[in-house]
Amino acid sequence: MDSVFVYCEIEDGQVAEVSQELLTKGKTLATELNCNLEAIAIGSQLDGIEKDIFPYGVDVLYVADDARLAPYSTLPHTAIIVKLFHEQKPQIALMGASSIGRDLGPRVSSALHSGLTADCTSLVIGGHEDKKQGKVYENLLYQIRPAFGGNIIATIINPDCRPQMATVREGVMKKEILDPKYKGKVVKLDVSKYVSDTDFVVEIIERHIEKSKVNIKGAPIIVSGGYGMGSKENFKLLYDLAEVLGGEVGASRAAVDAGYVEHERQIGQTGVTVRPKLYIACGISGQIQHRAGMEESAQIIAINTDPEAPINSIADYVINGDVSEIIPKMIKYYKKNTK
Repeated sequence: MDSVFVYCEIEDGQVAEVSQELLTKGKTLATELNCNLEAIAIGSQLDGIEKDIFPYGVDVLYVADDARLAPYSTLPHTAIIVKLFHEQKPQIALMGASSIGRDLGPRVSSALHSGLTADCTSLVIGGHEDKKQGKVYENLLYQIRPAFGGNIIATIINPDCRPQMATVREGVMKKEILDPKYKGKVVKLDVSKYVSDTDFVVEIIERHIEKSKVNIKGAPIIVSGGYGMGSKENFKLLYDLAEVLGGEVGASRAAVDAGYVEHERQIGQTGVTVRPKLYIACGISGQIQHRAGMEESAQIIAINTDPEAPINSIADYVINGDVSEIIPKMIKYYKKNTK
């Protein structure tokens, strides 16, 4: 049990961003534990996929390449990973909290009786003392996530079962190449030894995927509104400011639930996680569920009538006042000073 393992999602021959973010974090954990970072890619026509994986510091890449393995289907992917984990016995296994990871992770952890912590926002190595049993554990994975509706931050450990499994949402971890020339070892798996005919009883006939029209995650500037905006009509002010600044419009869950804006713009624990260069929070109180999705922003400006709003504690600049008065002034003076 001496490796950190990352499952790499593959779509159209590309490694998913969430997987590359996990490879970055996985390398940090592996370095601290003085062990290998390993990864697995499952799909079809995967020749050369290692060039998108090794630069993150991967020491061993397992490749399961078979025409029947793409697009993703639950049973064969689960069978391959479960058998590979039985063989390699990793101490930590990470997956993206995507639609695929949320389907695959519980099945793998259930088959291995390992446990799983979903939607982690942080992963740290640490120790633990079980005073009841008189045991001291070292080098455990602290799996940190919001709990009880986001009202507390829970640190979850798995002292006795392996691997310690966690899923992490896209955008939570920072993606960073370790070395463009880093070279690891490619191990090509004999797929026939890992799957059986019964794993292919479900056949995908056709797929329809609607691409999101909103690119909040990639926006360098986000103007985000909360319930304090007051109405759907008032949200137009945010679109005006975002257009002037060249940014995107986001929202808190409260604003989405109130019908002010569509769900695909929701930022937070149950929305998307973002880390723009500038985040302008308008009429957002800043509950922990929302902060979990934007607190890594480089600069945060909070506009709120409440001087005690929780968002103010993480903001670089706080403007106390009515958003309906402040935003038009911001637009006016920005246009005036950028001519």
